[in-house]
Amino acid sequence: MEMLKNFLCISFLVFGFLLLVHAQDQSGFISLDCGLPRNSNYSEPGTKINYISDADFIDTGSSESIKPEYKANLQQQAAYVRSFPEGIRNCYTINVTSGTKYLIRSSFLYGDYDGLNKLPQFDLHFGPNYWETIKFDEVTSSTIKEIVHVPLMDYVHICLVNTGKGTPFISALELRPLTNSSYASSGSLALYFRLDTGSVSNSSYRYPYDIFDRLWLPYSYSKWTQITTNATIDSGSHNSYQPASIVMNTAATPIDATAPMEFYWVPSDPSLEFFVYMHFAELHKMKANESRAFNINCNGKLLYGPLSPDYLYTTTIFTPTSLTAENFTFSLVQLDNSTLPPILNGLEVYTLIDFSQSETEKDDVDAITNIKSTYGVNKNWQGDPCAPVSYVWAGLNCSYRGLDPPRIISLNLSSSGLTGDIAPYISSLTMLQTLDLSNNNLSGSIPEFLSQMPNLKFLNLENNKLNSSVPAKLIEKSNAGSLSLGMGGNPDLCQSSSCKKKKSNNVLVPVLASVGGVVVVVVLLVAGAILFIPKRKRNQVEAGKINAESGHPNDSFESRKRQYTYSEVLKMTSNFERVLGKGGFGMVYHGVLTDGTEVAVKMLSPSSVQGYQQFQAEVKLLLRVHHRNLTNLVGYCNEGTNMALIYEYLSNGDLHSHLSDNSEVNVLSWEGRLKIALDSAQGLEYLHHGCKPPIVHRDVKTTNILLTDNFQAKIADFGLSRCFPTDGGTHVSTVVAGTPGYLDPEYSITNRLHEKSDVYSFGVVLLEMITGRPAIVRGHEKPHISQWVSSILSNGDIRNVVDQRLRGDYEVNSVWKAVEVAMACVSPTSAKRPNMNQVVTEIQDCLATELSRKNESLVTDSATSIETFSITGTTELSPLAR
Repeated sequence: MEMLKNFLCISFLVFGFLLLVHAQDQSGFISLDCGLPRNSNYSEPGTKINYISDADFIDTGSSESIKPEYKANLQQQAAYVRSFPEGIRNCYTINVTSGTKYLIRSSFLYGDYDGLNKLPQFDLHFGPNYWETIKFDEVTSSTIKEIVHVPLMDYVHICLVNTGKGTPFISALELRPLTNSSYASSGSLALYFRLDTGSVSNSSYRYPYDIFDRLWLPYSYSKWTQITTNATIDSGSHNSYQPASIVMNTAATPIDATAPMEFYWVPSDPSLEFFVYMHFAELHKMKANESRAFNINCNGKLLYGPLSPDYLYTTTIFTPTSLTAENFTFSLVQLDNSTLPPILNGLEVYTLIDFSQSETEKDDVDAITNIKSTYGVNKNWQGDPCAPVSYVWAGLNCSYRGLDPPRIISLNLSSSGLTGDIAPYISSLTMLQTLDLSNNNLSGSIPEFLSQMPNLKFLNLENNKLNSSVPAKLIEKSNAGSLSLGMGGNPDLCQSSSCKKKKSNNVLVPVLASVGGVVVVVVLLVAGAILFIPKRKRNQVEAGKINAESGHPNDSFESRKRQYTYSEVLKMTSNFERVLGKGGFGMVYHGVLTDGTEVAVKMLSPSSVQGYQQFQAEVKLLLRVHHRNLTNLVGYCNEGTNMALIYEYLSNGDLHSHLSDNSEVNVLSWEGRLKIALDSAQGLEYLHHGCKPPIVHRDVKTTNILLTDNFQAKIADFGLSRCFPTDGGTHVSTVVAGTPGYLDPEYSITNRLHEKSDVYSFGVVLLEMITGRPAIVRGHEKPHISQWVSSILSNGDIRNVVDQRLRGDYEVNSVWKAVEVAMACVSPTSAKRPNMNQVVTEIQDCLATELSRKNESLVTDSATSIETFSITGTTELSPLAR
């Protein structure tokens, strides 16, 4: 027997059978011809569907036309495509009616539009969730993907994702509202096939024959014959599915009237969960001695019966719960007292699709979308802002808590060319903890709403053109230590009580905390001095003296963090009971604050000259930078020679300890390693490109990458960090510092420091994550890890490079790409290394490829047994639980 297959890969052939009928109501239809020039529209001649350009629904992509030789006999919407040669994820935003059930269809026809004659492969995402991988059999074949979905928001995002196997493109997007009582399931459904089983014309049907514009494909089987009627079939008055009348006017029945009517298919994945919908209508006017009754069996078990379809009325039988099996055989078996064999008019089969990843909270999406529009943000901000994690918008950090929607907790628009007032939409980001608007051209006053944001802990407004008074509540929060506030570099900005005094010389009056807080920051600024500087002198320092080493103005060193006494440090560390580590500065201890928050306390050793210098450098840096992938400074202590920095405690320790753990129990997965690599790369990217002036870490290594309880990575230990000059210089001369094995060979020879010195070190870290080997293997020859990888790759076997503890559980293409990125980073010459922006993009690509593998091979725990069918139609039977 022929096996049913997924019939949805069909062409855009103009349906020659379509008659010139009056177009039915297209209310609620959204029909986008992707690539059609902006403001263009037309009515497709065959279907009479009204199409418009997609240009107003997406910010990126280019309009292309398929080759003329492939346009013959195609529907008009196949002539153009929108291609996405740039960016990894490009997304449409389409407004819909939330709570309404939609049929959503995406269509793709390659047609050699790019002249490469090379079939691409890419992923299709629906919002934050993987939908399908798009593949093609030949240049002229098209792929069509359909889902039935109920949006929870008043918009949907449909995204094309580049997986490194060709440029994504799309031909058409179509959304059709359905009746909410149809296609009941426990989630969204992906079409497996939809068949006109009684077809006598071998033609496909869609709108206007089907009011929902479903595509019905002809299906014939050698053991079946067809019966037809010219009478009108009632498909709508009692049936929410309303299959096309032209489909219901014909039915299949077995040639051998005594034999069961059978069909079967073998799932591509036995874990797939299927929902089946069968449409029946009696086409034969029964005589007094005639009857048609049959049972419906699946894999030998009764599903429903007996069924006697009503004359000229549609009855739909469907599964209320999903079916799973290694193969499916359906049998329609005639009852003994029936004079006529079974019939089947139409068949639809869907699979349950995993759209479990929550979309970002709607209020946050609305707010960040309005911020994007207000400022004309020049970033690839498309699709869901926070999900999936691999594609979180640049400059955003989000919180992910269980099944709750992701929330935006950090917004970094530093150096983004912003102008005008501070957008009021920011106030709608109620979970925001960090806001960085520094180094822009923002003007006007600081809005009061910033002081009313309940979770805001870090606010950087430095180097703008803000004026007027600072809201009093912001000053109060800063003085209380609950808000880290940066406002330097705004010459016309001052406290309300001092505006007139300072207006003449445009000197910023800093927002100061307690006298004790002033002491420590000045002490840390002036090397070797542990002195109290009077306020007038302190203001002179803050007014703009140039730091000879970094080439940028001295930080105002406002007291942005809480000051702790030495007795409090003793109490929080239980008299330095638990040691976490040791460095050139001194010891690091575990501590617990009075509110239960765990911290790491870095104590400065009085005898450590090197440690004191690193201590100062770390303070100066951490007071001016803030990023989710950099360790966060909680506070400090300054009492005579007792000086300490207090950091957030990262419970999973450093990356080195996890890579060097040879146990087979707690092995970091490949996905986990890529996420750590991405976090670390984004932290370095921020230092190199998000800070003004840029910062080079100089000591990137696995022991300086710390991990939170959910394995989010944060870069630590900034004692060796250096800033580049603000005059456009690309490197500085320094005494070589760093760790053997991670140290840039070009820097060690020339003493010329460059941001790509960090890139080299990161490349070594990435190789360690791939291989599970240390940077330098102890032994007589002490080969460097990059040399070892090169020697193994010369044999062309990537699997011998990868950490054997992973046991092959990874996507090979993802690993290959990661190795290529790492080897490019460790190039002996800096000119051949990528910058951190490029590295972040490549690692995102690696992670996307690995996540795609996991989506494709997803195995559910469902062991759903064969369930009884529900029935809807002209009878009095009610549907079973849905």
